[in-house]
Amino acid sequence: MEFAEKRAFVTLVPIRSRTMSTDGVSPARWQSQVRRVGARRRARRRTWRAARGAGLLEPRLARLWLVLLVVGLAVAGSLLGEDWFPATTFVVPLLGSGLLVSRRSVLALIILVVIAIGCELGVQGWHAARPGGLLVVAITAVVAYQLAATRERLGVQGLRGEAMLVDLRDRLRRLGELPALPGEWHAEAVVRSAGHATFGGDFLVAATTNEGQRLEIVLVDVSGKGVDAATRALSLAGAFGGLLGAVPPEGFLTAANAYLLRQRWPEGFASAIHLALDLTTGDFLLQSAGHPPAVHFRSGSGTWRVVEAEGTLLGALDSPHFTAAFGTLAHGDALLLYTDGLVETPEREISVGIDKLIGEAERLVTRGFRGGARWLLDTVAPSGNDDQALIVIWRD
Repeated sequence: MEFAEKRAFVTLVPIRSRTMSTDGVSPARWQSQVRRVGARRRARRRTWRAARGAGLLEPRLARLWLVLLVVGLAVAGSLLGEDWFPATTFVVPLLGSGLLVSRRSVLALIILVVIAIGCELGVQGWHAARPGGLLVVAITAVVAYQLAATRERLGVQGLRGEAMLVDLRDRLRRLGELPALPGEWHAEAVVRSAGHATFGGDFLVAATTNEGQRLEIVLVDVSGKGVDAATRALSLAGAFGGLLGAVPPEGFLTAANAYLLRQRWPEGFASAIHLALDLTTGDFLLQSAGHPPAVHFRSGSGTWRVVEAEGTLLGALDSPHFTAAFGTLAHGDALLLYTDGLVETPEREISVGIDKLIGEAERLVTRGFRGGARWLLDTVAPSGNDDQALIVIWRD
């Protein structure tokens, strides 16, 4: 290749490696060499990302910084005295070790802290020892060791536990997203956890089945509250999402009950309501497993009707019985699905709460159902002392 040709080729395919040269090398071989170098770089980047994502590097760096911090505090305490750097300053690296490194590393750091405190008191004299500060350091060491032991049982490196909780929250939210509906159909859903926390035991799963002609929604209230209920809710949400459309609507709750029984959870029961709505005719099938009844607004008569569908709680019996309720959502009709946290409180029976929900829903008839799910939740149960969920489905 002439010099001008080689310069033009190098301009088209830039490379930073000093060991590569174009002298006496064909363009095909040159391009192959460039691809090999690029592949090696991409492999190194993937290895780095995988190591960093698995948490293999953070604990190693954390151990180094914690050791340096302990040594620095010991030196500073020896030079400046207890007034500036008392023994309680070692609480910081101990707590950090409980959150960032393994149990064995925490134990090694505790030994290092004991040595550092001993050296510091040896320089200043044992009369400078403060029993209260030493007791605080000892208690912190025990707490740090227990934190590390808990993380090891979970198999979580560093602060990965927070990332797991965020992923749990995002998965539940994605599973609870309502699908897009045809023009005359609309639906809104709001789910709130007790105390406005991030996690809770109320969740919903929705999907369009039968080639988009049928909307299926299951609203579930898992036993318990908070994170304990949320872990079971995630497991059930994934399983129920796989059952929607895979089994006939009439057999959905039976299949869900069988799955829940196989889990053998100590508190393995849940209430649920399942809706199968034909988006062509408006006919719907409703089944309940110990869940509060749905409420149907009929525009023809301008009245609200409680739709009763009886059934046992999921996970309670090997051979449950579910009675289906049928109806039709005509033009202008609406349907409300909700959990007991919306209508039942320690001071109010569930029947009174349902009457209040219907009374407040009357206002939606004139103002429109759009935005009504959140408005009803704020109006009927503003305290938020229990997990709450509400779904509003209406037809123009």
